[in-house]
Order: sequence, then structure tokens, then C-alpha cells
Amino acid sequence: MRIPAHSVCTAIRDDIVAGVYERGGRLTEELLARRYGVSRVPVREALRTLEAEGFVVTRRHAGACVAEPTEQEAADLLEMRMLLEPLGASRAAQRRTEAHLKVLRGLVRLGQERARRGNSEDLRSLGSWFHETLAQASGSQSLTSMLTQLRHKIAWMYAVEAPANPVESWAEHGAIVDAVARGDSERARAITALHTERASTAHRLRFPGGANGTERVRTSQPPVNMSGLRH
Repeated sequence: MRIPAHSVCTAIRDDIVAGVYERGGRLTEELLARRYGVSRVPVREALRTLEAEGFVVTRRHAGACVAEPTEQEAADLLEMRMLLEPLGASRAAQRRTEAHLKVLRGLVRLGQERARRGNSEDLRSLGSWFHETLAQASGSQSLTSMLTQLRHKIAWMYAVEAPANPVESWAEHGAIVDAVARGDSERARAITALHTERASTAHRLRFPGGANGTERVRTSQPPVNMSGLRH
């Protein structure tokens, strides 16, 4: 394949997340340059960026390799997202534009429609789009970038089960947008915190250290009860 030089980092990251490169595997500049149809210069720059993001490590005598995060590091990512997603929603309630609201409302309508039909593949992509837009509505480039990196790394380290009740899950998305639209930052934060907490329980490590290979990430919070948040 041949891609623009500025897209090399994205391409390598996407392939790492998709499992094209095994954890711990070497990433040689020559082979990467040949695969993506570019010179070694953008590949070298991409590897430096990916090392800063935690996808790549440089090892003595081996060079650049795909990182091998521990279970604790993976659990930390979920915890960070549970802190940052609510912050982003709170900021979005204060800074969102009408354009952001239009996109968020449209995604909620589509998500609720697909949830009623039981189309899980569409729901996954719509959910990602929703949370990306919500982060952008926070008006903070730094926060948006951090959340984007977290989503990439979580997708790499975890497989995610479909929600047991997708209709209820998308009702939560709708409640978040309602709070953001009203400028109610505390309510937006609270609903997003509960929503993110419940979503985290559906994550399973792709590379667990245990014997059965399917340990569920446990959290201390009970399932979300939306009744107390509606008024």
C-alpha cells in the first residue's frame, strides 16, 4: 500500500490495534517503509510518536518493538477514562456549540433506532462517534487528544461485549445530551460517570495473564440505575 507520509503514524497505530503486529514483535523501519510505501523518515518519526503514546518501546539490541502492557497498566486506562469522560461531558455542557448538539442528537436518534433493531455492529461505531463528538464539544484540544489516545489503547487491549440492554444504554446517551444541551454540567458529569462505569464492566482483556484468558475487569460500582437521574 502507499499512503501519505503524514498518515504513517495513524496507519501503524491502527495495525497495532487490529493485531497485525504482535505484542513484543519487532518493528523495523525498512519493512514498515516498504509496507506503507514511504521513506524511512516518516516511519522513524511515527515510531517516536507511538513510543510516546505507549504503543511502541525501544529495546536494546532489538530496536522498536510493539509494547507489552501489563494487566495493571490496562486497568489504569479504564480508570483514567472513568475520570476524564465525565470531565469532558461537564465541559461540553459549558462550551458546546449548536453544531455539536446537532451531531450528538442525530447520533442518539440513530443509536436508539439501531438499538431497537438489535444491530450491534452499527451501535459500536455510533457509540465511538458519539463519545468522540462529546469530547470535541468540551472545547479542550488536550482533553480531546487524551481521550482519543485512551480509546485507541483500550481498543487494543480489550475486547468489548455488546451491552446487555442496548436500548437502555442509548437512553443514557440521550440523557447526557439533554444535560449538555441545558448547560447542566453537574448532571452531565454524573450521568456520564455512571454510564462509563457500567461500560467498563463489559471489557475483557485480550492478553490476560490468567489461565482462562477471559478475565472480566471488575469494578466496585453496581449497575447504573437511571431512575434516580431522571427528573
